[in-house]
Amino acid sequence: MDSSEEEDDFLTHEYITPQSCINAVYQSKTEKDIRRICTELLDLKDAVENLRGNMHSKYLGFLRISEEVIEVEQELIELQKHVSAQGILVQDLMSGVCQELAAWNECERDENTENGFQNSEIDDILNGKIDEPKATFLETLDMLLAEHKVEEILLILDAEEKNNPELKNLGESPSNEASPYMEAFQIRKEMLKDLLVSICEQPFVRVAELKKALSGLVKLGKISLAQPLLLKACGFYLQKKIDDFLPSCSSYTETYAATLSQFFFSTIFLAAKDSVSLFGDMPVNTNRIVQWAEYQIESFVRLVRENSPPSDCCSALRSVSICVDASLNHCSILETQGLKFSKLLMVLLRPQIEEVLDLNFRRARRSIVEMANNEDIQFPSLEPSSPTAVAASSSILFTSRRRFMLIVEEILGNLTPKFISYYGGNILNKFLQLFDKYVDILIKALPGTSDDDSLIEHKEPIAFRAETDAEQLVLLGNAFTISDEFLPGAVTRVLSPQTAKRDDGGGPSGSIALVAISAVEYKDWRRHLQHSFEKLRDYFCRQYVLTFIYSREGKARMDARMYLDGKADDLFWDSDPYLHYHSRLQQLASVAGDVLLGKEKLQKNLLSRLTETVVMWLSEEQEFWDVFEDEAIQIHPFGLQQLILDMHFVAEIAVCGGYSSRNIHQLVSVIITRAIGTFSERGLILK
Repeated sequence: MDSSEEEDDFLTHEYITPQSCINAVYQSKTEKDIRRICTELLDLKDAVENLRGNMHSKYLGFLRISEEVIEVEQELIELQKHVSAQGILVQDLMSGVCQELAAWNECERDENTENGFQNSEIDDILNGKIDEPKATFLETLDMLLAEHKVEEILLILDAEEKNNPELKNLGESPSNEASPYMEAFQIRKEMLKDLLVSICEQPFVRVAELKKALSGLVKLGKISLAQPLLLKACGFYLQKKIDDFLPSCSSYTETYAATLSQFFFSTIFLAAKDSVSLFGDMPVNTNRIVQWAEYQIESFVRLVRENSPPSDCCSALRSVSICVDASLNHCSILETQGLKFSKLLMVLLRPQIEEVLDLNFRRARRSIVEMANNEDIQFPSLEPSSPTAVAASSSILFTSRRRFMLIVEEILGNLTPKFISYYGGNILNKFLQLFDKYVDILIKALPGTSDDDSLIEHKEPIAFRAETDAEQLVLLGNAFTISDEFLPGAVTRVLSPQTAKRDDGGGPSGSIALVAISAVEYKDWRRHLQHSFEKLRDYFCRQYVLTFIYSREGKARMDARMYLDGKADDLFWDSDPYLHYHSRLQQLASVAGDVLLGKEKLQKNLLSRLTETVVMWLSEEQEFWDVFEDEAIQIHPFGLQQLILDMHFVAEIAVCGGYSSRNIHQLVSVIITRAIGTFSERGLILK
């Protein structure tokens, strides 16, 4: 195409001017023409930008339409699924209609049978076998039955039976000669019975309507049918309460069992009360109530166990204690109606109670072991006789004793009066075992090793040792104060022998008598408690005496050779060992006066037992007597004299110190008698 044709084509466009045309036409134009050309160029630029904007908006519209198309496709798919579901529903409906038609045909055959009876009844009326007044009466019954007017039906039935006494016992003794009217009358009574049963079996029937229906069954003579319906309704109400409460029982770990007890026993009480008011107190009715109540109590115990917190925690002990208290209170109320369930209740609860008690006391024993390993009760590194050491030991005495009593009081605080009344003896025995464990821990803290393997079980390690006399006396003071004052005091505040006596108040014969501890049993428990402390005391005395008598090399300081020739060259002491032992006792008594301040009874008992231990060792140590009995060793009369004087010296020291005892004098007499006999056998007689 040549340039002239191009220019002709471009001239047809309003806003486009060819460059050749511009050069030809405007080359010699003035400034005004040039400005017009610039204006045209700017207009052309605006047109291009508008075209670009229109293209962008059209593109966005295209994208939006595409999204709408996708959504429409999804809706079409959902609509197709819905149509398929509706098709399946229609098919199910058609099959259901077919089944209903089959069932209707079956019922139609049954109705034809009934209609046959009704037709026969109508025939009887038409043939004059049923009088017109009686026929009217039957029609009235049918109308009232259709309207469920139970009270009116019962009234007219009662009136009709009074007018016709032969109708009253019709159902109990059927006769082959019954008239058509009697048969029709009996059928209406059966229909009324079925109506009353259906009312009683409704799950949410009101109590007033239930009682009216049950009363109607009683009037119809259906007591054996009415009472199970009453118990079934009571069980339904009870189950509904339980189902509403169980989801929240975890929030009431201590009182949930008492709440369940309230639900169960209140339901039993109301059921028994309503049964007596509706059906009377005949033995057969009472037996049904008892059997039903026993089943409910078993369900109660099972629920308590299933929802109980862990048996080794305090809340479990508190929960079962409150449960026993509340349940026994409810049982005492039921006993006023002749229903005695306390024995059954305690038999069913016993396994759980024993488990909770055992695990809680086991946890208490673990706490005592942990207390022994606690660094807070470490003895300070001070001079044994310094005032600071005595004060520190007294502080340790108070801390350890307080921690033990906190464990005891925590257990006692979770017990209720009736629970203690039934399990007081068992609880006291477990406290005795707990104190035994505490004594074993204290024995481990004493220096030395027991020769008796049964005295102490070396299972749990212990973090502290009582090395000095003051520290050992602190442990003895702990055990003595707990066994003699604190533990008996804490127990008697909760269960004193006064309240522990058996209940002789003439309670019902079928209930369990309260079997807490008697005064005799309490004294026996105190005696066992004292024996546990004496085990610690005797261990201390034996180790203390053996430490004095034997050196680290195992040689005895109190050797029989001192009585042979009066010389002590081979002994470890330069003077009489009894004087040194008396000095040791005086030092120990001085320390005990500071550490065991106010416990003079314990101080004297301890010094007396130490003296008994020394004399007992001399009496039982065979190596000591073998020296006198060995014929190869020469003995002299002055040795016997010195031995007798030493024994009298020991006895007089005890008398002067104020801690003499019958055992000391008996043991001294035994030693003197044996010494005289041994020397006499060797031909030496004391003059």
